[in-house]
Formats: sequence, C-alpha cells, structure tokens
Amino acid sequence: MSDQPEVAVVRWPDQAPSAGDGLDGLDGLAGLAGLLAAYHLRTEAEKGEPVAGVDGLPDRYRAEITDPRSAFADDVVLVALAGDAAVGCVVVTRPDHGHSEVKRLWTEAEFRGRGVASALLGAAFAQAAENGADTVRLSVWKWRTGAIALYERLGFTVTDSWDEREQLVCMRRAL
Repeated sequence: MSDQPEVAVVRWPDQAPSAGDGLDGLDGLAGLAGLLAAYHLRTEAEKGEPVAGVDGLPDRYRAEITDPRSAFADDVVLVALAGDAAVGCVVVTRPDHGHSEVKRLWTEAEFRGRGVASALLGAAFAQAAENGADTVRLSVWKWRTGAIALYERLGFTVTDSWDEREQLVCMRRAL
C-alpha cells in the first residue's frame, strides 16, 4: 500500500459548477493562486530577476494570481488535487488556428516525480482535443531541462519560435 496520497485532476472553473470539486470556494482559489504565485516567483528568480513576493511581479502575472477567473476567462485551468489540497496546475488555451497552448504547468515540489505533471498534461491534451485543437504547443525556458525532457517523452518536438524572448524553447505536439 502506498503512503502517497492519490492525486485527481479537475477542471477549474468547471463548465457545470459542482459543489465539492475542491475549487468552488475561497480555499480552492487560494490553492490555485498559491500554485500560480510559486510558478511566477520561481520563474522570475530563474531569469535572474528575483522579487520578494507577489507584489513585485509584473502586472500581468500578478493579475493571474489575484484574479484567476478573469485572467483565464477564455481558458481552462486543470488542477491536480491531493485530498483538498491543490498540488499542481496547467492552463489550456482555447484553440486558435487549430492549436491550443499549454502554459503555467506547475507541480508542488513534494509532489514532483509522482506523475502529477504527466497526468495534468494528459488531461490538457484531452481538453484541447475536446475543444477542437489538432496540436498543442508550449514554450519553456531552456534551463528547465527536466521539463523539456518530460515534454519530449510525451511527444513534443522543438519547433520554430513564435516568441522572440531569448532562451525560450518552443515545442509542439500533434493530438
């Protein structure tokens, strides 16, 4: 018997709201906000631009944390739950010209290596296909070698960049 808690992936916000999905109330919003804050704070630090807290983040990132419902109004957010705790997340954009984008993939450190990111990405692929996408794309900082290896294992390949930021690797995967 495993001592690791089972992790479930849920859609948030759910198109048909249901009580008890773990993300209906303030605790769910706080859990998602915490995941997004950790993602953005870590990213800024890795870029060599560390900030002391959420208030130091660029406005566009701070808006995702303080009001994810508005920030991701046209997207689907998938959250991995261990019990009632949000332990991972990913955002899937609405298809545009046949592709959806996966962004903000994050797993809490103590849940890494347990398949959470793979489960989130699998659910993201299903969501994108359900929405009519035929490919999924993403961008990742080149120093995130573990993430790049995961994406490659899941069928992503490096493609021409659609983003001009230095050190960003663009990848895509057919559905």
